[in-house]
Amino acid sequence: MTPEAKFQIEALLHSVAGASQSLLMLDYDGTLAPFRKDRDHAFPYPGISQILQEIVRIGKTRVVIVSGRDAQDVIPLLGIDPHPEVWGLHGRQRLEPQGKTHLPPLDELTTEGLAAADSWLFYQNLQHTAEFKTGSIAVHWRALDECEVETVRARVLLGWTAIAKRAGLDLLEFDGGLEIRPAGANKGDAVRTILAEMNPQIPAAYLGDDVTDEHAFRAMNGSGVSILVRPRWRVTTAQLWLRPPDEVLELLERWLEMCLESGTSDANTTLAVNV
Repeated sequence: MTPEAKFQIEALLHSVAGASQSLLMLDYDGTLAPFRKDRDHAFPYPGISQILQEIVRIGKTRVVIVSGRDAQDVIPLLGIDPHPEVWGLHGRQRLEPQGKTHLPPLDELTTEGLAAADSWLFYQNLQHTAEFKTGSIAVHWRALDECEVETVRARVLLGWTAIAKRAGLDLLEFDGGLEIRPAGANKGDAVRTILAEMNPQIPAAYLGDDVTDEHAFRAMNGSGVSILVRPRWRVTTAQLWLRPPDEVLELLERWLEMCLESGTSDANTTLAVNV
């Protein structure tokens, strides 16, 4: 971590210690948990769930998971009870801590388009690569070698490109795959909605690893700290960069420590963090 990054993170944490409320938004896969070939076993890095559990329990921080997964799939993996708020499907779906789910209904054209996308995978013998979500289909190729990736990607796009155009669907490329989904909401929309529900002066942070998190990083501009989480740096609109899991774990541990501290809000520090 660079000295500048350490300074900005310390400023953020100092404002968390002095605030009655704070906001912590986190992507799941690649940020809190390592990527796994078996996505049903992508549990968080050791120690992550326990720290987040304590942050949620203290109640000074609103913890929100913002994931490309179906929100319901995140809960058993995360292992936090009561679970925090989860936004799934790249911002289309909202699962409240009390269990209420918000998800716009699919229109007939979208439903037909997704059915056609599924049929194309069947025709190409690629259904084993697919994750079928509530209102979208994602093809994963992270476990394949480079040549296989290009082959699978080309075969999927050969059919999905025309289907998406005809049905008005989006083709969303992410780190390790491609998703066909209804047009509209993304992680940036989720972040803007969450921020609008909070006091604009509270300390806030968003941590994410994928290109789909870039929408969220841009939405954080002027409203908090955006942090890229990756073993290796890439071009990004995020303000800071942390390597998983140790630097992420260290940040969460310090956040928990600040939540346990008492004190009054330092307006100057908060403004410095959020600009």
